[in-house]
Amino acid sequence: MAFNTTNAYGRISITEIAVAQVAGHSALECYGIVDLVAKSFSDNMAEVFKKHKNSRGVKVMTDGDKIFIDLSVYMKYSVSLQAVADALKKSVRYSVEKFTGMIVGDLKVNVVGVKL
Repeated sequence: MAFNTTNAYGRISITEIAVAQVAGHSALECYGIVDLVAKSFSDNMAEVFKKHKNSRGVKVMTDGDKIFIDLSVYMKYSVSLQAVADALKKSVRYSVEKFTGMIVGDLKVNVVGVKL
């Protein structure tokens, strides 16, 4: 499903998959994030057959002109979970808002596990 935004250049249509890829790529660049992971088994099986690996573990929903993002991640062992989650939220929020020109309303970070 795609959502639309309008700016000085005209009407722009952006798919949720594109936003999920931007959010996933930005999340994987953050220090302390090891991997993105799907939350449930059925989501995990669906992710196996997807072509886009950067959007695994990223759920994007829109309501009007706001974007809501849900991230499921593995974090690195021995880092402050709160500090990494805050940095992750800032980075993903900035990247998605810059890419879409829309406001990120709510961004949830679910820490599924910790890896060495």
